[in-house]
Amino acid sequence: MSDHHNRSHDLVAIARDAMLARGLEADFTAEALRELEGINAERLSQASDLTDMSQRLWCSIDNDDSLDLDQITVAERLAHGQVRIFVGIADVDARVKQGGPIDLHAQKNTTSVYTGIKIFPMLPEKLSNDLTSLAEQQPRIAVIIEMDIGPSGAIEGSRIYRARVKNQAKLTYNAVAAWLDGTAELPEAALRVPGMDEQLRVQDEVAQKMRGLRYREGALELETIEPRAVIEDGVVIDLKHEKKNRATELIEDFMIAANGVTARYLNQAGSSTLRRVVRAPNRCERIVQIAEDLGDTLPGEPDSKALSEFLSRRKVVDPLRFPDLSLSIVKLLGRGEYVLEKAGQAPLGHFGLAVRDYSHATAPNRRFPDLITQRLVKAVLSQAAAPYTDKELGFLAVHCTAQEDAADKVERQVRKSTAALLLEPRIGEIFEGIVTGSSEKGTWARVLAPPVEGKIIRGQNNLDVGDRVRLKLLNVSVERGFIDFVRVER
Repeated sequence: MSDHHNRSHDLVAIARDAMLARGLEADFTAEALRELEGINAERLSQASDLTDMSQRLWCSIDNDDSLDLDQITVAERLAHGQVRIFVGIADVDARVKQGGPIDLHAQKNTTSVYTGIKIFPMLPEKLSNDLTSLAEQQPRIAVIIEMDIGPSGAIEGSRIYRARVKNQAKLTYNAVAAWLDGTAELPEAALRVPGMDEQLRVQDEVAQKMRGLRYREGALELETIEPRAVIEDGVVIDLKHEKKNRATELIEDFMIAANGVTARYLNQAGSSTLRRVVRAPNRCERIVQIAEDLGDTLPGEPDSKALSEFLSRRKVVDPLRFPDLSLSIVKLLGRGEYVLEKAGQAPLGHFGLAVRDYSHATAPNRRFPDLITQRLVKAVLSQAAAPYTDKELGFLAVHCTAQEDAADKVERQVRKSTAALLLEPRIGEIFEGIVTGSSEKGTWARVLAPPVEGKIIRGQNNLDVGDRVRLKLLNVSVERGFIDFVRVER
């Protein structure tokens, strides 16, 4: 036991080393901590110009262990089948001074890094988990993104303003989803608030309509496996795969809509924006090939609607292997990136979401681009000068893309070390897997149980992304996160 326990401490050290190796800060500077001491919980400005919306039935829905609550939601039925959705986003900018030591740390890392073993938050936890978190029953200021959703799921009107709010119920994805599916009781936090059950039903109903419309317009329905470490008494005992459910979809749909509304709002105000884009895929021919191997056809030119319909068919035909197909497509689609978009410029768009206007705006505690966007919005609201020049936004777009990539690599490396630790006792065993990467650097595959990725170091010739393989575990290195397989014939 003690040996294994020490190994979990090793994982924390591995995570810290990975952060530093990738150019991310693992700790806050002394200046940032000094600035933090000066930020206290005293009431934020009792500005009379703020609407008071704290009596509404706001709730947050997030992961079981999340304390950095960025958003809350509430819905209200209108006439003619319309529903008004309010998304409240934590006003992080009110506490974090632009250009101050805390802001500079956030700008350096640009994102919170969730390694499963340890969180390296973008902002000190006194802020992200407390003063700038939309914590239950705490008076807070939020940026409100208000949207009128028509019966078809389309946004028919929107407004943005600041208001005073109070989260009435801190809920979790799994508990809300189980209740929506009818497999569990209403969560305790929702039971305590009269009317919250109806509130959640309305939100779910609208989100489903919005999602249906997005898919009809060509959004890609992808379901990839993101394993999370299961830790007991500080020891990793398993990797569990978090599945999408109706509650994660509800929040996802509201956030995609809110991000779009924010981008258009800034554009109409003549403000430059930091957009989130996914360009049309560069390995289109391989996606066409994968479809052909499954007895389906896709056009030779990138076409998100055709790809979306193909994915929907596959999900019905072979739900079990759908995550693997999704993963192959995600790898071939290429990465998301941040770009500067000047007002009135033709948008690049987001291929995977089939949307033209998209900026990250809904998670300012966890992502720096969202804090930048919040500052741009607040400048428009108060008719102040833009907080960033186009040159600065252009630099930050490139920097945020690079740091997000670095953070992904850290998370992946720690996941690999965690997986290697779990697989250490299973060397020599045979696993079923799928090829997830193939380049001159090597060939990678993911085994299904536990959901981990490793390198095929023998028998990898002629394999490409999406191929199914039988693998024998040859070797692991916890320190380096290496998992080596050899291909064995069926």
